[in-house]
Amino acid sequence: MAYEIERKFLVKSNAFIEQAISKEYIVQAFLNRHEDRTVRIRIKNDKAFLTIKGKSNSEGTVRKEWEYEISVADAKEILEICEAGVIEKYRYLISVGKHTFEVDVFEGENQGLVVAEVELESEEEAFDKPSWLGEEVTGNKAYYNSQLSKNPYTKW
Repeated sequence: MAYEIERKFLVKSNAFIEQAISKEYIVQAFLNRHEDRTVRIRIKNDKAFLTIKGKSNSEGTVRKEWEYEISVADAKEILEICEAGVIEKYRYLISVGKHTFEVDVFEGENQGLVVAEVELESEEEAFDKPSWLGEEVTGNKAYYNSQLSKNPYTKW
C-alpha cells in the first residue's frame, strides 16, 4: 500500500503538447465507485491494471492506493462487468523541473476536458507551475474520474 499525494489543475492551453515526453491512450471503468473507495480497471496502451483507491483526506490531496498489473485479456473481460460509464483519454507526460505532470485530454462523453495532475512527496512540497496550468481543482470531486464516468463533462 502506498499513499498518493497529488494536486489537480485545469489546463488553459495546448502548449503542453510540444513539451510532452510521451503520449498514451487509456480506457478505464469502475467496478466500484463508493465515496469511501473506488476499484478501477485500466488499459494503458498494451498493459492493464487493477487499482483500489481509498477515500481522500479533507483537502483531496492524499489517499491510500494499491495498484496491480493484470493481463490485458483479463482487463477486457472485467471491463464488460464494470459499472456504466467508460472513461477514454490520452495522457501526456510532461517534465517540469523535478516533477512530471500527467495531462489527460478526455474523449467521448468527457471531450473538451483537459486536466493536469502532479504527484508530490508531501502535501507541502513546492513545484514549478508551467504557463499552461490553469485553475486548481484539487479536492473537487466533479473532476475525479469516478465521478466523470457517472456525470460526464459534456452534460455539465
